[in-house]
Amino acid sequence: MTRMHSQWDWLCLGLLIISSVTAEIEDGGVLGADVEVEDFDEESQQADVDKEESSLGVVYQTPKPTGDVYFAEPFDGELTGWVLSKAKKEDTDDTIAKYDGRWEVEELKENTVPGDKGLVLKSAAKHHAISAMLTKAFIFDKKPLIVQYEVNFQGGIDCGGAYIKLLSSTDDLDLEFFFDKTPYTIMFGPDKCGEDYKLHFIIRHRNPKTGEYDEKHAKRPDVDLKKFYLDKKTHLYTLVLKPDDTFEMLIDQSVISKGSLLEDMVPPVNPPKEIDDPTDKKPDDWDERPKIPDPNAVKPDDWDEDEPSKIEDLDAVKPEGWLDYEPQYVPDPSAKKPKDWDEEMDGEWEAPQVPNPKCATAPGCGLWVRPMKNNPKYKGKWKAPMIPNPNYQGIWSPRKIPNPDYFEDPHPFEMMTPISAIGLELWSMTSDIYFDNFIICSEKEVADRWAADGWGLKKLVASANEPGMFSQLVTAAEDHPWLWVLYILTLALPVGLGVLFCWPAKKTDEDFDLKKTDISMPVTKGGVKQGREELEDDEIDLEEEKENEDIGEDGKMKDESKYGEDDDEENEVAGRSQEEGDETNKSGSEDEVTAADEIAGSGDGPLKSVRKRRVQKD
Repeated sequence: MTRMHSQWDWLCLGLLIISSVTAEIEDGGVLGADVEVEDFDEESQQADVDKEESSLGVVYQTPKPTGDVYFAEPFDGELTGWVLSKAKKEDTDDTIAKYDGRWEVEELKENTVPGDKGLVLKSAAKHHAISAMLTKAFIFDKKPLIVQYEVNFQGGIDCGGAYIKLLSSTDDLDLEFFFDKTPYTIMFGPDKCGEDYKLHFIIRHRNPKTGEYDEKHAKRPDVDLKKFYLDKKTHLYTLVLKPDDTFEMLIDQSVISKGSLLEDMVPPVNPPKEIDDPTDKKPDDWDERPKIPDPNAVKPDDWDEDEPSKIEDLDAVKPEGWLDYEPQYVPDPSAKKPKDWDEEMDGEWEAPQVPNPKCATAPGCGLWVRPMKNNPKYKGKWKAPMIPNPNYQGIWSPRKIPNPDYFEDPHPFEMMTPISAIGLELWSMTSDIYFDNFIICSEKEVADRWAADGWGLKKLVASANEPGMFSQLVTAAEDHPWLWVLYILTLALPVGLGVLFCWPAKKTDEDFDLKKTDISMPVTKGGVKQGREELEDDEIDLEEEKENEDIGEDGKMKDESKYGEDDDEENEVAGRSQEEGDETNKSGSEDEVTAADEIAGSGDGPLKSVRKRRVQKD
């Protein structure tokens, strides 16, 4: 038992050490992130200090493209080359038809990088339009098209877009009259209204037969885009369109959607080869019913369609205390007629009705009516069972004919209209949408280096200013209240385990008896007999050891096999055995021997010998 208690003590000590180490690791991790989590005040103060330090530690330089580019704009100076639209939106009320939304060049409100500015949409509930010419037009031939820019919804977003339009090269392109009907080749970027979060990729494809343009939309990504709109961080949007007619859409340099212009656009770029014949009509005798009522079925004679579905429960009994003559509602005794009540105009005043207080303590009030129950005889209207239709011909569909408008564009990338300008034509119910670091190029490495010099610094500063782990947990629980249950269970589990393993166990009767060294125990005849039997077993072991010792000392065996003939011989053997035990085993406890002698002294000689031998053997 002593060893078991020692193990439990070591287990408890180990748990305490592990808990301490875990707490130190968590504290170290939080301190490593430059965030205090002891309380909200310290956390807020530390965040301000970190923000200042991180801002001072970041040296910003205006990004410069390292390769061949078609357009690059970091917005760190004046809006050189950008043109505000003077047009009006068609089919819109005159009060909001003008593109009079305000634009400004300014730094981010949060996670600011000193010197790094962007284009900010400042007006809510207004139309905005601004555009700029490319350095050189992009022609869709053998080089890929890469479009990349940054967006930050600084105030969140209720309803509005942050997409860009790559305007088509036309002879009549005038940026001062850029509006929603201006021809574009590609539209790309985020858009949100209500709970619909989108990432647009739209191309305007020219029909080679008719010369008309149709919009083709990429299929929606299979990822949740909500966090990119609500976290108030700067995100990097990238579109890669390759000459093999494949495309990729990336957010923060991670691919969220990819596909082919030939297979993943809606509607498809190439129309179907065959279409339904518009002149084909379904025959009048065409039977599309897979099953029909069995014409040979007959209603059973005992089927009564007149039986109601509910009947009165005749076994029901009116509850005792039912108040038959008390109404359920009575006039409010505390109500008073308003002073301005005009009986000639308003009629006779009546107090409003309130529930009868007498009915609150009674089973019910008013006329008692037996409750209704399901009618066991009710079967409803009889219907013939359904059987397979022998005349079933399947679902009719019109015959197919060759599509007169069919064409095949094997490489829609090469058929796209060249691009000569970039524009933002937006309506938003939210202001302070931040745009920065536009680039159009053909090499992914150029776009990546451009992103590292701009978006990379913003990401670094935002990471340094991240709230602590405690704040993140609280914020997550505000969005998902069920997380509180998980937090409580996580905290309660180690506490419960600690109580379970470290709480002192109750002392058993066996432990209590082993510690009774000073209490005399009564001796019975059965106890003496049992003691003698145990003495005989112990004597055999003792004699074998004695014989081995005698052989080693004298070279001969001493015969002492007789024992238990009378009480005197037993006492003599027991005394001699205890003396030998004291000489060979010094670890025996004197207190235990003394206690055994006192307990054995309350009985006769044999039991005394038994007690002494047990102590010596232990």
